Amino acid sequence: MSKPPDFDRRRFVGVAAATVAAGPLGLFERINTMTHAVTDIAQPKDGAGTEIRQFSFKASDADLADLRRRINTTKWPEREWVPDSSDGVPLRTMQNLARYWGTEYDWKKCEAKLSALPQFTTEINGLDVHFIHVKSKHPNALPVIVTHGWPGSIIEQLKIIEPLTNPTAFGGTAADAFHVVIPSLPGYGFSGKATGPGWHPVSIARAWAELMQRLGYTRYVAQGGDWGNAVSEVMALQQPPGLLGISTNMSATVPPEIAQAMARGEAPPATLSADERRAWDQLDFFYKKGLGYANEMALRPQTLYALADSPVGLAAWMADHDARSEELIVRVFDGGSEGLSRDDILDNITLYWLTNTAVSSARLYWSTRQLGGKGGFFDARGVQIPVAVMAYPDEIYQAPQSWAQRAYPKLLRYNRLPKGGHFAAWEQPETFVTELRAGFKSLRSA
Repeated sequence: MSKPPDFDRRRFVGVAAATVAAGPLGLFERINTMTHAVTDIAQPKDGAGTEIRQFSFKASDADLADLRRRINTTKWPEREWVPDSSDGVPLRTMQNLARYWGTEYDWKKCEAKLSALPQFTTEINGLDVHFIHVKSKHPNALPVIVTHGWPGSIIEQLKIIEPLTNPTAFGGTAADAFHVVIPSLPGYGFSGKATGPGWHPVSIARAWAELMQRLGYTRYVAQGGDWGNAVSEVMALQQPPGLLGISTNMSATVPPEIAQAMARGEAPPATLSADERRAWDQLDFFYKKGLGYANEMALRPQTLYALADSPVGLAAWMADHDARSEELIVRVFDGGSEGLSRDDILDNITLYWLTNTAVSSARLYWSTRQLGGKGGFFDARGVQIPVAVMAYPDEIYQAPQSWAQRAYPKLLRYNRLPKGGHFAAWEQPETFVTELRAGFKSLRSA
């Protein structure tokens, strides 16, 4: 087919980027038509398989020794050609990470933190779902289910558990208390791995509602970022009994005309406010330069064998999620002091390694792609229940208040935070906890 005379490279790149975004992450229209459909995963009958079982994990000495051996025998590529991170995670960063991981890092410290928490599994729709469940001592605590994303895990939320469940010890009052439920997404961490397609935000949202019901919670709220936001927003669309509202630190607020203009490769509208223009620029960068990982996992997750064979390869893949997070990780392993420590970062990566979930977690992108439909991950979905928005500056995009007000007609709270990025609960637990308390305050008496 011949190239049309008015071919515009900018328009082509814009359309291609938006198509990629709508492919692996396209939830908007399809989810709206599936929220009340019967799931394609078998349901338990007559209460069978609904028991809740205690869970614990202990890595074997052999597995930890093998991990160190693999780290310390890494075969390294040549150094990058540029002085920054524009072509990937710098060689010095990965060598600093490997040096610490292979000689000083101690997984047992993380394992002890996890072992001190009440952990459980329960079978939902044929799959074992792992979750942390910490109940507050305060009788009127509000139950919240908090969902992580990729490349995260339950490790992301460990710092917020005590402040949420025991607020009087962390600057709050008994009226701020939460009962906290933190599940591992299917294929992530200690949850089971699906053996076929069918686990995606629509089915996970139903599973989370079932989990809260099994735990006896008749009134609760949900929170999430990344895939956790997708799951929480789909829960909001499904409106299961008892769900009062949701909180998000990576909201889906992009108006239709903005999404369409970006898909057509148009210049940003002159009418955008300063906050809206910044969001446009952040999204434009992400669609053009930040979607490689999502595209590969959505299209060819099985090809990622190297992530299950090389711990350093896995670490580099996970570190390169988004530009701001990668820059933070570079600074940490250069010796800087940030919201995350070296141990924080390696706790999360080591959990992926020990559970061999690099490929199974990637399949969430593939399964979601099978839903089809149009629209990008950040497009407004029509949520009609109350929503609280935490807008962190170094998120993939910082949602403007004007977009949030349009996307969420029952907006409970909107706040632009001064510092923090994609892993908000992990990086900035203090502001995250403050926002969660404030965001849901009005729903406690609902």
